[in-house]
Parts: sequence; structure tokens; C-alpha cells
Amino acid sequence: QVQLVESGGGQVQPGGSLRLSCAASGFFLEYYGIGWYRQAPGSEREGVACISRGDRSTDYADSVKGRFTISRDNAKNTVYLQMSDLKPEDTAVYTCAATYTLSRCPLGTTNGMDYWGEGTLVNVSS
Repeated sequence: QVQLVESGGGQVQPGGSLRLSCAASGFFLEYYGIGWYRQAPGSEREGVACISRGDRSTDYADSVKGRFTISRDNAKNTVYLQMSDLKPEDTAVYTCAATYTLSRCPLGTTNGMDYWGEGTLVNVSS
């Protein structure tokens, strides 16, 4: 069964950190570009980070640059999003998606993404 499963969300205080995981089954993530997205209540989905196929490049939304880091562990078939210095405005459902079609870093891209996870909730509040 081909699927992406996110985990690692939860409630954290402002200034705290979380590491989200995006684990694949049924295919090998190392051959795919990965995007992380988030959607807050009442807002449109936005791309926050990406890593291209072959790890040639990473990219981040301006709002998370310097605070979020995307990485890949091919042995675990998992991509991570390390989030630090979290702010209340980071509260959202975070979703990962994988693309074999696109060779570039798919920051914010929805067309051309082959697989999507269901998302994990991050709640930054005191």
C-alpha cells in the first residue's frame, strides 16, 4: 500500500521545538522530491519547505527561514521537518507530499505532487 504518514505534531509553547516526520510506505522517498505544507484554520494551504529529488536543493518560505530545517533519512524512508523557535502563527495542520514528476524543489507546488499524507496538527500556544 502506497502512503505517506506524518507524525510528531502536538502542542508546544512559543519558542519551543518540534520535529515532524513524513514516513513513506510502498515506495522509496529518496527518488522523490518532498514538500511540507501547512494550513491554518480559515487560511489557504501554504508551502513551508521542500527538498528536491536527489537532495540537490532545499527551499523555505520566508516566514520559516532560519527556524525550520528539512532533511531526509533514506534508510528510514522518512523526511523530517525540524521546527524551532515556534510562534503562535505556526499553528496549523502540516502535511507532506511527494513528487516523482517534478525535479525541482516543490515549494508550495500542488500540481504534480503524486502522494499526499493526511497531516499532523501543530498547536503553538501558552
